[in-house]
Amino acid sequence: MDRDVKWRRVRTATVGFAVSGLLAAGCGGSGDSDGDGGGGESDTLVIFSGAGDFQANFNPYSPTKLEGAGTIYESLFFLNTARQEDPVPLLGTEYTWNEDGTELSISLREGVTWTDGEDFTADDVKFTFDMLRENPAINSVGFDGETTVVDPAHVTVAFDEPAFMDAANLLGKIWIVPEHIWSGVEDPSTDTMAEPVGTGPFTLGEFRAQTFTMTANPDYWDGEPAVQTIRSRALSGNQAGADSLTAGQIDWLSSPVPNLDNVEQAYPGYSATIANTYPIVLGTCSSVELGCEGPQTDPAVRQAIYYAMNRDQLNQLAYQGVAAPISPGFGLPDRDYVSGGLENGTAPMEPDIARATQILEEAGWERDGDGIYAKDGEQLELGVRVVSGWTDYITTVNTIAEQLQEAGIALTPQQSSWNEWSDARGRGDYQLIIDSLTPGPTADPYWLYANFFSGANAVPVGETANINWGRYGNPDVDAAIDELRLINPDDAAAREPHFDTIQTTLEQDMPYIPVLLNSTVSIWNTDRFTGWPTEDDLYAFPAIWSSPDSAQVFKNIRPAGGE
Repeated sequence: MDRDVKWRRVRTATVGFAVSGLLAAGCGGSGDSDGDGGGGESDTLVIFSGAGDFQANFNPYSPTKLEGAGTIYESLFFLNTARQEDPVPLLGTEYTWNEDGTELSISLREGVTWTDGEDFTADDVKFTFDMLRENPAINSVGFDGETTVVDPAHVTVAFDEPAFMDAANLLGKIWIVPEHIWSGVEDPSTDTMAEPVGTGPFTLGEFRAQTFTMTANPDYWDGEPAVQTIRSRALSGNQAGADSLTAGQIDWLSSPVPNLDNVEQAYPGYSATIANTYPIVLGTCSSVELGCEGPQTDPAVRQAIYYAMNRDQLNQLAYQGVAAPISPGFGLPDRDYVSGGLENGTAPMEPDIARATQILEEAGWERDGDGIYAKDGEQLELGVRVVSGWTDYITTVNTIAEQLQEAGIALTPQQSSWNEWSDARGRGDYQLIIDSLTPGPTADPYWLYANFFSGANAVPVGETANINWGRYGNPDVDAAIDELRLINPDDAAAREPHFDTIQTTLEQDMPYIPVLLNSTVSIWNTDRFTGWPTEDDLYAFPAIWSSPDSAQVFKNIRPAGGE
């Protein structure tokens, strides 16, 4: 396999315990579900993955999808961000670039069928790629290639200019859908696909508001999975997840639990893993031009919040001391290039109230009689959206609200269901919102910049943002991202000046206010199932909400005592 795209190693800290990794698909819910718990049927895996009542949305391109990416629908290859390794063939078997990076040739797996019995062919791949290109709402990767079917098992993708960086998303994060069904879909970004048809290892089973199942696909091209049923449960939040873990009612969760330094003793039969990779941020609706309103549209306010945080306190209170420092340029410390031009290579762990107030006052904000800053008759009062039940994030925003009082900033946490929170995030109906940024298909900061900071992914308030929900755009950042896209990622020297531009600009603009590097938790039942990722074999990123990594885990594990 010709791999002109270099897959770089992710920085992970794997130890004998874990902590939270709550992202867009995070944890939370509105009450315990019924159904089997851990310790039930030997080939049934019970997972905690819900947030409020489940909504039957199995469209892998929907920003509010429930499930489907990797489990029901597959990509061409699996790209592991947890370690450096060759892409794992799935629906694709081989790929090559031409010399100048303008044409990608892909060989496809033969003998694959969709779960309705129709054959999978190159026509489905072309249809999917064309659908992506023609629908900006789902084209968060900015794909603009021209796909040609060579024969039923081969396609080529041509680009107008070198597109080395397009390969990872195209090969590993685009979910191939059946042309014979999706050609009738009016809007692929909003159709919920309640009865999905895919090529993946699992199919949708029973569905209820607080529990749903996926069942092993008996005709899966790589053999029927040993785990016959995956039961997802909606619980009332992280505490309910920890309680269910204590009771042995679930087999895998990725959320914070008590006793992180003593997991195996506190939860007999379970073990856990940690990885510091995902940046926790206070996202801001940042662009006045795109319809954002409120004090957070002022970069001075965003910087003041950044300096007023006591991150050491946040780490201890919300993350049991195992979150990691974050860079304001969003290069992952100890893994990525971090610009020497940054004022802070990593965000200050202690607050600097004097700096925060200086920034505000130089921008024209003045304290009023209540001790809160105001400008042009508007007080510096902000709401921050957080999902009910996300206990670590709730603790984070409550603590930040207390910390900001000293800096003359009033912050009000606003809890809601995940569905309401996700909808508000997409439409820009918020001032601040707590979330984590997903790092992309490979261990390279380019993806974070191209996805979350590219003006090409910014849409007006009221329209659904697929990924740049901060609605940020800066011409210097956009130009640097465009240049990076053309450069072979092996050429570090050529890339560094563009990383310098991006990182130093982001430190000033700060559309996503850095908090900490989240410590991703996964705790799993090792008494009932074998084959989980370990420190010595991180064959997938160890988090239940990470797609398609969770699908790789589902395929790999086996009931304990099974063949």
